[in-house]
Amino acid sequence: MKRKQKVKRSGKATIVGDEKPVNAVVNPKLKPKSKPKTQKKYQSTPCSSSTSSSLIINTNILNKPISTKMMTTLSPDFFRIDALELAPKLLGKYLRKDDVVLQITEVEAYRSSDSACHGRFGITPRTAPIFGPGGHAYVYLCYGLHSMLNIVADREGVGAAVLVRSCSPVGGLETIQQRRGLITEKPVLLTGPGKIGQALAISTEWSNHPLFEPGGLEVLDGPEPEKILIGPRVGIDYALPEHVNALWRFAIAGTWWISAPKNTLRPP
Repeated sequence: MKRKQKVKRSGKATIVGDEKPVNAVVNPKLKPKSKPKTQKKYQSTPCSSSTSSSLIINTNILNKPISTKMMTTLSPDFFRIDALELAPKLLGKYLRKDDVVLQITEVEAYRSSDSACHGRFGITPRTAPIFGPGGHAYVYLCYGLHSMLNIVADREGVGAAVLVRSCSPVGGLETIQQRRGLITEKPVLLTGPGKIGQALAISTEWSNHPLFEPGGLEVLDGPEPEKILIGPRVGIDYALPEHVNALWRFAIAGTWWISAPKNTLRPP
């Protein structure tokens, strides 16, 4: 909103805007030396809605061009390790479904002995997928609205997973915007686990889906980030203090594509 100026005879003007009014000496004969500053732009990953296998993309991690031909599906063994070990390894990897390609920028680890993990309830119709072998999807509904994508970790029967909290868009921007009902390229598009589920158009029916097989929903190999941030997980106040304070949230350093709160993240 432009600031209005009310010039008084004394040569002073009262500047009215979003801030508190302040007094400034003005000369009506002088023109402004510079134009108002524009809003700071976010550094985002270039996107495309093309489904061509030769699509060239640019990562916001290493800022180097990568062809989708270089994207390879990860093996099941990649996922069958402790969730706390798997979580940081997923940073920089890609999620692909239809023409949408997302790069994982933030995750949280949930272990079997964790009082914040759904596995604490044992095997139920809802939690059964988390007890499957690593590399499968575990999708649950939060507040009856948001589909939350988790990547199952460890061996069968353990009950551990990694929640995907945020991503940056790589391919299929128009589809992402359509599904999100939000025409923007700013981080608000994909910073939050419910937003990821919406952008990928997944539901609980995707639970147990193998993420290491071509087609459907896949996790693809991607560049390892140079630096990461760690912090406590979000929204688990119901858990035991040692788990509430555990630094099991991981994010790529230097990217805008991280969910709130950001001030609890720090270098390892």
